[in-house]
Amino acid sequence: MAPVTPPPAQPCPCLPSPGAGLSRCCPVIALQTHQTPRLPAGPLHVPMMSPEGLVALALVLIGLGFLACCFWAGRLEVPGNWGEEEEGVPFIAEDGSECCRLFCKPSALAQHLVWSLGRSRVLWGGCWLWPNWPRLQMLRQLLQVPKAEPAVAREFLQLPDAGLVALDWLVGPQGSGSDSGGGGRSSVLLLIPNAAGKVTEGLLQLGLQALERGFIPVIFNRRGHNGCPLTTPCLQPFGDPGDLREAVTYLHCRHPTAPLLAISEGSGSGLLLAYLGESGSSSRLSAAACLSPIFRGRDWFEARMPWLYEWPLLLHLKQGLSRYAGSLAKVVDIDRLLGSRSLRDLEEALFCWTTSHPSSWEAYWERNEPLRDADEAAVPVLCLCSADDPVRGPPACSLPLELFRSSPYFFLLLTSRGGHCGFPQRGGGRSWGHEAVLEFFRAMVEFLRTEDRRKGLPQPRRGGGPAAKPPVFTWQRSYTR
Repeated sequence: MAPVTPPPAQPCPCLPSPGAGLSRCCPVIALQTHQTPRLPAGPLHVPMMSPEGLVALALVLIGLGFLACCFWAGRLEVPGNWGEEEEGVPFIAEDGSECCRLFCKPSALAQHLVWSLGRSRVLWGGCWLWPNWPRLQMLRQLLQVPKAEPAVAREFLQLPDAGLVALDWLVGPQGSGSDSGGGGRSSVLLLIPNAAGKVTEGLLQLGLQALERGFIPVIFNRRGHNGCPLTTPCLQPFGDPGDLREAVTYLHCRHPTAPLLAISEGSGSGLLLAYLGESGSSSRLSAAACLSPIFRGRDWFEARMPWLYEWPLLLHLKQGLSRYAGSLAKVVDIDRLLGSRSLRDLEEALFCWTTSHPSSWEAYWERNEPLRDADEAAVPVLCLCSADDPVRGPPACSLPLELFRSSPYFFLLLTSRGGHCGFPQRGGGRSWGHEAVLEFFRAMVEFLRTEDRRKGLPQPRRGGGPAAKPPVFTWQRSYTR
């Protein structure tokens, strides 16, 4: 496939033509000058600092030096050949530089995706002010406080073993937005947080953007996460999609005629990828996307991620688990659990060192690797990754490029600089990654509906009489050939 270049930009009407005077609609800023007051003559008195102030200043300088050393250690030098130059479809920015590259198996679906991303201009605005400091970007995400808590309508879904998961329907910052109770033709977008259950500011922004575009966004909260009560002494392992399957089935029953989409963030992608592999063509999803996914779970836990990312998540998990220490004490060693010094120690204490079903670390990952059944996936999946992601690790050992070469359902959009779940847009405040994902969903729904009409499959009626009941899964494998 040929490189994709952005469409020509329209000239600003405010700019004057060559040889013309200044446009009247362009504001002119006048600089006001003032005279600097003259200091009185005499000896200059420099205030003396107390010993306590000197100690405080020294501590501040030492702390700044420590942070600088940490950030310098986290400065990832991305080589020029960060991708396979002979593979993929490059997207070329207006200045001639390559902003990202799409890796996929050639197919009609891939051609439609390339055309949709190329015409939408969502990939041309990505710019990070400090591109060589992905850990600084990650720290900004962790410390960022949500601007306004969006209004949500929470539902609890009871599972077969009497456990509970929570579904948070986003209805906007002031309670306005799409009605979650309707079963219209708007697409339902299932948002899956990271493995720690932390709903980040980026995930909320994505949900609100989707709400503005006519989607019906809903956040999936695992057992005991984000205020969801833990009614049984059982938590969800890293790659066990059983609870997610129940939630997807419920959403399909509630919105039977609406396309069902799913997107995961960071380590939460392990759950979504495992679900797609186990469910195959019965997943009930029309498309899925993963932002900065973790493809190899065991390697990720054993490699020890940066402390700027690991310690906040570890404290977040311990704080939530401490509420249920009495119930969990029946199946796990609470002292070992709350004394964990890494995410791996906590994962082992929760799911391996149990009194009811003890397991080895190796056996645990045989059942919970995200890509263990990836060959069975039959839903289009976009994975948006960055080569300088400090959480996932180096691309050479953390990206399964062979999967994207061989499977017609997996698409890898790889950029050289974007950090972990960041992909900040020029001007700040928004992420071009969110725009790319929403454009991917729009393109997939458009492609599938076109194929369904071409094959004469029943379509939901706009009005007058009951809608025809659609098949559980109508997308055939032949579409990708």
